[in-house]
Amino acid sequence: MDPLRLVETTPGKFSLLLDAGTTQVDEVIGQLGHEPNGYFWEGIAQFLVSSQAPALEGRLSYDPEAGMFCAYGDDRAALQELAALMSAVATDGERMRGLVESATAGGFEFDD
Repeated sequence: MDPLRLVETTPGKFSLLLDAGTTQVDEVIGQLGHEPNGYFWEGIAQFLVSSQAPALEGRLSYDPEAGMFCAYGDDRAALQELAALMSAVATDGERMRGLVESATAGGFEFDD
């Protein structure tokens, strides 16, 4: 799940966190014209859900900040599935490049 972490904030409530600006793909994100902040990572999460895991739609919420990505909810399994999808992208520059290029070509706009 690296570089993401899943924490139980209160009994039955979970947050999936990523410290923005600390991933292996930050340089690639910059080369693609984006800032590797929490809002960019929210866009990555939304695009992954819509394109690769539509069953996650509506099972979690987002609350990013400039320095941190956060998805939260009471569905631990949904957050774990999102973590697996995001981890694969956050640790592989070519995967990140392909995902951003695919999203942009499809008209998706990142809010970073």
